[in-house]
Amino acid sequence: MRKKNGLAVLILGLISLVLAACGGGEESSGDNGGDGQTYNWKFVTEEVEGQVQYEYAQEFAKRMNEKSDGAVNIDVYEFGGLGSETNQVEQLQSGTVEMAVMSPGFTGNMVKEGQIFALQFLFPESVEKTQNILNDSEALNTDLRELYEEHSISPLSFWSEGAMQWTASKEISEPADFENFKMRTQTSPLILKSYEAYGADPTPMSWSELYTALDRGTVEGQENPIFFIGDASFNEVQDYMTMSNHNNYVAMTTVNTDWYAGLDEEMKTMVDETVTEMQDWVFEEQKKQNEEYLETIKNDTENPTEIVELSDEQREAFKEKAEPVRDFYRSEVSTVDGKVLDKLIEEINAAE
Repeated sequence: MRKKNGLAVLILGLISLVLAACGGGEESSGDNGGDGQTYNWKFVTEEVEGQVQYEYAQEFAKRMNEKSDGAVNIDVYEFGGLGSETNQVEQLQSGTVEMAVMSPGFTGNMVKEGQIFALQFLFPESVEKTQNILNDSEALNTDLRELYEEHSISPLSFWSEGAMQWTASKEISEPADFENFKMRTQTSPLILKSYEAYGADPTPMSWSELYTALDRGTVEGQENPIFFIGDASFNEVQDYMTMSNHNNYVAMTTVNTDWYAGLDEEMKTMVDETVTEMQDWVFEEQKKQNEEYLETIKNDTENPTEIVELSDEQREAFKEKAEPVRDFYRSEVSTVDGKVLDKLIEEINAAE
């Protein structure tokens, strides 16, 4: 290779400094954008093509590209494209990726307050009411966000992927059915505590291992929104699905804090506006996918799944077991004496 002369090296060095000053993932170009600058970002998700998180990120990327007249180009990565859930959190913190959809359950050991979403029977049974609370909650969008930002992660929004249901190798219709039951969970300590309250034997596990584990009986059940259960074919290796609506699968649209702070005001405004627009879009997307997959599961005669509907009395029995876990959250998990939870409960009560 021919050596560069001293002047060329100096010029290249100055160009590199200018590009670095533009912020993460930005490049200079004379073809796009009013100021001649293009933006190239990475957006990682915990799901695969066709699933809600991935489709959300794709729609987000499309809207940003259109609004910026092609200046913003976002590469979307499905689960596994850049590593495990834990790898993705680390990449966002370090700025290797600019944006991520992530589940608070996978950050529960880092941001203790984020485990709040593991508390069962906390939010309304209605997904629509829950989404409205997620949109407007000061406890989440201000107080919890500040705690995440201590770790270089800024949640720009919280949204539901739908109500969570239980699938199992046997019927689950009362707390006693969970006794010594091997239940797959995320790594959040509070999720573990929630299932221990029912008498279950919770087992943390990445979802990439789950189908095989259910098939082999390593674990006997799991929880997820219906679309995820159907798309991942968990119903093929589970005989029952209990319509428990015991929780919502909450996702966060997150960005690297320093990268976001370094955006110019026009670009930051464009990002914020798109985040807000996407709240209605993702509600309709999850609703459509959950309804369609429920019909798919019901009509799968090759892999029949018995649908278990809980009565109000049966739900109340689970709720009674679940509520004391809130005290555990306040005393053993929370780093702010349960203030985020208490404010959220007030907001939920006001909304209902």
